[in-house]
Amino acid sequence: MPAAAGEHSSHSSLSIPNSTDGGTSNGSATPTTGQSAPSMMGAAPESTLALDGDRETQIQMLSDQLKVENRIKEGAENLLQMPLNPTLRSQVESELATAKQKIQAIERSMEYFSERGSRRRNHEMNGNGVRKFTGQPLQAPDGWKEEGSERDDFRTAMHQARSAIKALLHLSRQYPYSHPGSSAPSPSASPSTSTLPNVLTASEAELNRARIETMARLIGILQRNLRVRYELDVAEVVHAVLPSLADKATRQARATAYRLIRHALVDSHSVRRLGEQHLDWYIVKTLSRDNKHSVEKEQVIKLIRAIVDLGSERHLSHSGVGSGSVPLSDAVMRALIAVAEYPEDPFKPICVQTLTEILLIDIELMARTGGIRVLLHALAEGPLEMAPLLSQAFLHIVDSPKTRAYLHPGTDLEIALSGITDAYGRGSEHQERIKGCTRIVSSMLRTWSGLMYCCINDMTAIRALIDCLRIPSLETRELILDMFFDLLNIKPPEWHKTFIEGRRLTMYGKTRRSAEITQREQIPHKPQDTLKLTDQYIALLILVFSKAGLLDALTSMFEESSVGSPLSRRATLLMAEILQKANRVLPLSIAAKIQALPRVFSLASDYNDNEHRIVGSSALSAINSFNRHWSRMEPAVKGDTRPRANSIEDALRRQRQIEPAKLKMSMQMDDKTFQALLLDTQVMATKDHMKWNFETLQDLIEGPLHSAKRMEEAIKVSRYIRKVMSFFHPFSHRFSDLANTKQNHRWVRLGCSLLDALMSSPDGIRFLHDDEFLSQLVKSFAQLDPLTPAPVPDPIFSKKRVQDTLTCGYFEMLGTLSKRKEGVELLEKFKLFTAFYHLTELRQREDLIKGIIENLDYSIDGHSRIVLSKALTSQYKAIRHYATDYLGGLIRASPTANAWMLRLLLTQLYDPSPDVRELAVRFLEEACESMDVLQMVVEMQPTLDHLGEGHPLLLKFMSTPTGFRFLYAADYIDREIELWFHERNLHYVVHIEVFLAKAFNQNVNDDVDDSLLAFDGIVPLHFYGVMAKTELGCEVLQEKGHFTEFAQFIRRHGLESEDQEVIFKLKSVLWAVGNIGATVRGLPFLEEEEIIPSILEIAEQSLVLSVRGTCFFVLGLISSTPQGAEILDDYHWEATLSPLGLPTGLCVPLDVDKFVSIPPWECVASEAVDESRLAPPESDEEMEVMTAIYNLANTVIANAASRSLTKMKSKPEYRHIFNSPSMFYRALHTISSQKYRQPVRRYIFDLFNIDLDAEVVQQLSECAISLRIPITSQEPAEPSEPSPVDDKPTTFRPRPARHHVDESDDEESDVEEKEAAAKKPRAPVMSLRPKSRIIGFS
Repeated sequence: MPAAAGEHSSHSSLSIPNSTDGGTSNGSATPTTGQSAPSMMGAAPESTLALDGDRETQIQMLSDQLKVENRIKEGAENLLQMPLNPTLRSQVESELATAKQKIQAIERSMEYFSERGSRRRNHEMNGNGVRKFTGQPLQAPDGWKEEGSERDDFRTAMHQARSAIKALLHLSRQYPYSHPGSSAPSPSASPSTSTLPNVLTASEAELNRARIETMARLIGILQRNLRVRYELDVAEVVHAVLPSLADKATRQARATAYRLIRHALVDSHSVRRLGEQHLDWYIVKTLSRDNKHSVEKEQVIKLIRAIVDLGSERHLSHSGVGSGSVPLSDAVMRALIAVAEYPEDPFKPICVQTLTEILLIDIELMARTGGIRVLLHALAEGPLEMAPLLSQAFLHIVDSPKTRAYLHPGTDLEIALSGITDAYGRGSEHQERIKGCTRIVSSMLRTWSGLMYCCINDMTAIRALIDCLRIPSLETRELILDMFFDLLNIKPPEWHKTFIEGRRLTMYGKTRRSAEITQREQIPHKPQDTLKLTDQYIALLILVFSKAGLLDALTSMFEESSVGSPLSRRATLLMAEILQKANRVLPLSIAAKIQALPRVFSLASDYNDNEHRIVGSSALSAINSFNRHWSRMEPAVKGDTRPRANSIEDALRRQRQIEPAKLKMSMQMDDKTFQALLLDTQVMATKDHMKWNFETLQDLIEGPLHSAKRMEEAIKVSRYIRKVMSFFHPFSHRFSDLANTKQNHRWVRLGCSLLDALMSSPDGIRFLHDDEFLSQLVKSFAQLDPLTPAPVPDPIFSKKRVQDTLTCGYFEMLGTLSKRKEGVELLEKFKLFTAFYHLTELRQREDLIKGIIENLDYSIDGHSRIVLSKALTSQYKAIRHYATDYLGGLIRASPTANAWMLRLLLTQLYDPSPDVRELAVRFLEEACESMDVLQMVVEMQPTLDHLGEGHPLLLKFMSTPTGFRFLYAADYIDREIELWFHERNLHYVVHIEVFLAKAFNQNVNDDVDDSLLAFDGIVPLHFYGVMAKTELGCEVLQEKGHFTEFAQFIRRHGLESEDQEVIFKLKSVLWAVGNIGATVRGLPFLEEEEIIPSILEIAEQSLVLSVRGTCFFVLGLISSTPQGAEILDDYHWEATLSPLGLPTGLCVPLDVDKFVSIPPWECVASEAVDESRLAPPESDEEMEVMTAIYNLANTVIANAASRSLTKMKSKPEYRHIFNSPSMFYRALHTISSQKYRQPVRRYIFDLFNIDLDAEVVQQLSECAISLRIPITSQEPAEPSEPSPVDDKPTTFRPRPARHHVDESDDEESDVEEKEAAAKKPRAPVMSLRPKSRIIGFS
């Protein structure tokens, strides 16, 4: 394989002339063709080889020694990070210093040996600088990776790179840097080309292969050494690879050349240098190639993406989105756009994505070259996977008035709805597209930009969507209904399916409901969360949809059939859910209007038409049924403990009333009946538990044996209890050997009941004192002691037995004992707690520890709590994590605040494991929602500094007077308020906007981010809002004067629409003011500054839609207090109230149109007309060819134009035109300034018999200058328009200022140009406009 000259430069056995050696430029130092790589290397003497081997052995020994010393150094550094006593610390520091000295000495020795070996090899070179070598010739490595190349120093890598570039220049037969117009310096030394093919005799295939290999090596160097990429001049690299970009080169060579150029780019400066080269037409030609050239197309698209990434000037902080600059010329942009809009091109998706990125950086470039049009079509027609990205980009554009102006209001973005609105007559095969389209529309309507844009022109877009529900024959209406369910966050419960099928809901879910009620009684009811930000947005959506006629459209669906269908019942269900939501999230006056349902009631009362009456009555009956079932299935209102006559809990309550009566009767049993029961159980008759009557035994234990008299009789007279208890003894291997199955767990419950019955009488307690049950359990636990003198092969509590048998039930039985004081005394007497302490120290027996922790009762202060605290501080992380999780569950289930639990949980905040700390913090935050718990935790005064500044727990502490004073004394308040004023206010905006976006789109995207769990739609705590909750906090806020500054900022910059930095800060200030106004003590600040009218003005007049949305949420916060709701009511914003008349924190405008309307705008975007004009063709034949090429852009006459071009090409008098560089330039200029489809572009390239290479590109550059009409010859421009700029075809030039001509004015402007030309004598010019003709009329 041929190797580049620089390939072996890092091998000490070769001598490569350095780039600064001053090699001759005439090539005299270059070996002749006959010299090959092996002939340059001679044989080394044996003594030299021996010395080399000795030197390598020394270096290897030093390398091993260096590794040892490095390990000593690392160990000492790690040890110093641990707490050590002073003596040991000084010893470790001494060892560390010694290791460092040894490392330095070893490195000096290795450097000495390396230099000595290098000098010896240089000395042994012969006069020609070539070593003799008699062995096998060295093979060039395939991937240009040498052994130890990772350790190559910069100088070596730089030398290799320069050698590779010289080799490429040699292969392209260009030693001097002869590229005209290029400023790159020429290499000063000729490359060593002994391993390269002779350029005079080698075939083109060999040269191509050599170029590819050399470029691949150079790419490897650039990938390994970033600094080399900064040092190399991109112009030098481009000049070296130009022959590889030519049409004569292979597609692999072109792909490698593009890849090399991409790796040579490092920053915007290198992109500008690349822009000075003439690569436009190479890139345009590659993008126009067919799918057989996918290798090079892939690389050129990657190059374009690198240019966009590295060379774009993003918008400054004060300018808006899309106001940057992308260094791509119109020619390249139109070529990229042609790929993006061609459905059969495999690179369409990545090109669409690239154009989307450019849209967000430089919207003006996209508008000028027609890219916006292509992206809008991609949004409507697919691919579906790109639609979410495109819709989000356009919504981002819509948010700002400056970028919004590039879209046609009412037509452009509405194209996303076409998948739904055009579905009529498409059939079920269109279903997937509609499903994707509904997801896009749903995500659009969940953003402020999308909702307000769709509300322009009297909500035309939303009305179009809703009207699709009125088309009876539309098969996909169910998908549209699902979209509305999704938009309004309606998550259908299990019984929705029953409702849609038309079945009754009366008895649905009764058993499941009973279980839920029992569980809810066991876990005390937590206070219900307040309504969320998402609820406030849904309230606005319901208002908008109601105004757009959604309920009316649903009523139309009822009328389609008097019998009812699943679809009409689904519509009924949506209507019922909307009424429920409206009742909850909207003010009563607005909700009442929606609840009126005038059309449904009109149908129900229409006695002239029986069918109408049936439809209306059925709908009202279904809605009524839904409401009754919904209220029955939903949890009762907080604090409502009054039993209801129609409650589903009645049966359960009656059952609980029967059980005590049954127990009382069983305890009054006579002796004869009791004795008969004892015999019926079969316990006295047999030891085989399978023959026992379990039900009778259970009734006996749970009934009569709770009587002290009956228990005494069962223990002393008949020895009945002893026989039953012997079944549970561990060493009897009866109960302990039973399989761990669901059915066998009844024996565990029976054992617990028996122990409970024994504990309820003095005789039972004495029996447990004397019985072997507890002593055998202690011995069973002792079997697990690793220090036991006689280990048992199969212990009772082995891991396998605990998992597979009922041995695990012993923990539940011990837990039953721990619930009573007498039982705890028994456990203490038999030293079972001591056994538990030992078990917590066992390695890899988490199962036992979990069993103990889960089943012990902690209501009695004593050893049980100590066992839990010991597990919480275990040396094993898994046990600590589990114990913390269990403790959190205990706190959550506790009806009152327990100081001992909170102290244990606070201890876990200092756990060495971050996972355990996070778990403890989460439980503590949840517990502190209760004011009693929060007050108790604050009184304990825990140190929380290690959790980090601004932690939510600290903010919760601030909300109480005690906690605020505690933190104020610790200087926390002063530190934090300054941080929030300058930084964290801005962070808060990012936090809340990101999580709101995720919360709104969690149904659209199936993969929900785990971090969303941290945000449930409730407003996160804000430092200023928490401060305003306490009197001392308000005093500090007043003293700092921050609120006054906020109010002044809102007044000054409230309607800002250009400066992004100011807009971002405005949002942060609005959130701060809203959180302060959400408290009773904070509202006077807003009243004093009279800031609420300013916020209302911003909400209704701001041109930035996201700022309006922020104001909407902020006004909801202000309405959280009765006083705030009253103030907003004066401004026609009504707050939603709870049934008790308290504000819920939701607020909506009475005039919704005023809030969601956007001022109309004129679209400024259209594909620009190229101002540069070329001299007209010199002959009629050339004019005919150019006219036909122009007509190819017109799809109506394109076929006729292509046929005429084919005929022309076959005629002798036209052939010279298709070989002319100037005509080729005209054609290229045409496709670079107008819209041509991808196949047409390819066809135009194929028309000309010209292969692109450096010489042709140079000729094209000259044509660009010579064919252009001088500015003085063109008609003078209007005063307001800039002069046309130089049309030099550079890829990355500054964007010229252009005037825009709308497509509808094409004909008119063309006529005006002709008239001006007739009136004004001047040099004839040729416009690049397509020639308009009317075909078929003479």
